[in-house]
Amino acid sequence: MALRRPLWVRLIGWAIGGFILALVLLHGYVAATIWWWRDHPPRETAFMSYRLAELRAANSGAQFKYRFVPYGRISIHLKRAMIAAEDAHFVDHEGFDWEGIELALEKNQRKGRVVAGGSTITQQLAKNLFLSPSRSYWRKAEEAVITVLLEGILDKERIFELYLNVIEWGSGVFGAEAAAQRYFGRSAARVSAEQAARLAAMAPNPRFYERHPDAPGLRRKIGIILARMPSAEVP
Repeated sequence: MALRRPLWVRLIGWAIGGFILALVLLHGYVAATIWWWRDHPPRETAFMSYRLAELRAANSGAQFKYRFVPYGRISIHLKRAMIAAEDAHFVDHEGFDWEGIELALEKNQRKGRVVAGGSTITQQLAKNLFLSPSRSYWRKAEEAVITVLLEGILDKERIFELYLNVIEWGSGVFGAEAAAQRYFGRSAARVSAEQAARLAAMAPNPRFYERHPDAPGLRRKIGIILARMPSAEVP
């Protein structure tokens, strides 16, 4: 007769099996959602929900500004500016910039905490669509899985279109259309090169730059982005 395993061993096995099953189901849901977004705009993202909860903690009637617009109705200047500022190799890589990740890991090790992510546009989109803004190695692992799914299911143009439409550009401001209206009183299609460079310079810390539009260093960042824009390759 086979020896019966101790209860604690069986419990650990069941826990591990349950965890793996939960991960499979979760990522199956994520994959199905991404597939739906091939042809449909997101109504709301996880990051939007997180920020809205923060806003409503102070004002129960708070709403976010978000209007999805097609890729062709977003200024070419803004497309080039975001590529130049955030991910110069976007059209060439498959979701990960390994050199950038290595540099970010070295910086994190020096600081003793997660302060940089080396994230590509696809990785940033994964975070915005499905995750919270918290920083941890576990969240980066989740982000990596979602990044692979995004690159496998969507083409580069659709990834970039979603990214431009859902990223945060201020307190309760999401996407190119809402940002263009908020800061310049015009549509995303009519954003100039200078305006596009400003939006791109704001993107890493939009709520700070919304409050401090003349912050030291912002003008220099805008100039660098403007200089890089002509060579930026967009999908």
